[in-house]
Amino acid sequence: MKKLFICLLLSKGFYGVAQDTTEKIPPSPKQTLAARATPQWFGDAKLGIFIHWGLYSVPAWATPTTTPDKVTDWKAFYTSNPYAEWYLNSLRIAESPTQIHHQKTYGNAYDYYRFKDSLMQKTQHFNMASWADLFAKIGANYIVFTTKHHDGFTLYPSKITNPFKPASIINSPRDFVGELSRAAKKKGMKFGVYYSGGLDWTFNDIPVTNLWPDLFESMPQSEAYKNYADSQYYELIKRYKPDILWNDVNYPKNGNLSGIFSNLVSINPQAVINDRWQQYPELANFTTPEYTVLNEIAAHKWETCRGLGYSFGYNQIEGDKELLSSKKLIELLIDVVSKNGNLLLNVGPKADGTIPENQMKRLVDLGNWMNINSEGIYATTPYKIASAKLKDSTELRFTKKGNDLYIFLFSKPQDNSIFIPDCNTGKSSTIFLFGKNRQSLVYSKAGNGINIKLPKNVAFDFAQMIKVTNVLGK
Repeated sequence: MKKLFICLLLSKGFYGVAQDTTEKIPPSPKQTLAARATPQWFGDAKLGIFIHWGLYSVPAWATPTTTPDKVTDWKAFYTSNPYAEWYLNSLRIAESPTQIHHQKTYGNAYDYYRFKDSLMQKTQHFNMASWADLFAKIGANYIVFTTKHHDGFTLYPSKITNPFKPASIINSPRDFVGELSRAAKKKGMKFGVYYSGGLDWTFNDIPVTNLWPDLFESMPQSEAYKNYADSQYYELIKRYKPDILWNDVNYPKNGNLSGIFSNLVSINPQAVINDRWQQYPELANFTTPEYTVLNEIAAHKWETCRGLGYSFGYNQIEGDKELLSSKKLIELLIDVVSKNGNLLLNVGPKADGTIPENQMKRLVDLGNWMNINSEGIYATTPYKIASAKLKDSTELRFTKKGNDLYIFLFSKPQDNSIFIPDCNTGKSSTIFLFGKNRQSLVYSKAGNGINIKLPKNVAFDFAQMIKVTNVLGK
């Protein structure tokens, strides 16, 4: 009887150790997405190109007042909106500069969506691959393209029915998105889709005239819009398998975001998702400040976006006064990268696809600089500190790669020497100044850092980069 009792215990799994008989519950899609690490490629990429282009590129008009980081009066900002891609909203504001311009130029009865015919006609012979060629040459590692902006017009032949506008008006018959996606990937660049999830002016035609509460009240929350936006996101993912899902402004509260995100990563496991959904911030791979640079190194990946000028869409009024200089553009990229960020630099092509001359000049200068100095940009991580300032106010920025330190000087030091604090070099350390020809530099240890002597003939049209190899310690 005793043997039988022992056998029964053994047969039921009683071995002296308690067994967990709790049913294993698989993680939810949200939990799986939240646990997903940001793919390494995005952290290494550093430079992306944003393209705002669409119906608004035909009138290409806005009042270049200021950038949003400097706004003190949002009502005045929206009335005289510097964003040319907001042309339709500005047009709907009574007595706004855009409405007055539109009436004088096209007539009061000219409907915004008639610009579609002009866009199609002007781009008959335009090759979208020319954009990919240009952006690859300047050193961009990814492109984000506006598939649908706030005006609701899609730059691809969407099959999702808009309840207020027929396909012949609201969808491009030409697949601009597909053409650029294929061209970008052929050049080795990642491709992202921008989609205005929070605003669609075909669902709400009341203009935004102030930040609060107008902007938030204008965001459609109807079941019809939720279904429309969800369906177009699924469509974009299926058609283009994007590497980046870049939503703007917000998203309907009842939208199926976990389903959309899960669908994306099942099709493209290396894809990344931005943070402009106002929901599930834990699922975003990066944050997206606009016309803003963080003050310190951020632990979490971020990406700042901005136009070369005050506008994202092409604005024919903007000149050199409104555009970043090539020098400031290069310094912006360095500053962002030194703080663990990426720069998503916007280009606003003309309606015919050509890049305006003043924008092109800056892109070429950036590309030439990157050809020499990209080693200190790509695949780098922040140093102990992002920045320093010499006694003569010369600005310095830092990045690192392995045990190598990269130092960026924004201007020429007065005494042709720089002191780098808390920098411990070893016997095998070398220091080089990058340029058309690399120059070996003389340095000496000084306290807890090093003094580096610069040649007298160094030109400082743009930032100069110095590499210190085999820096000891972190």
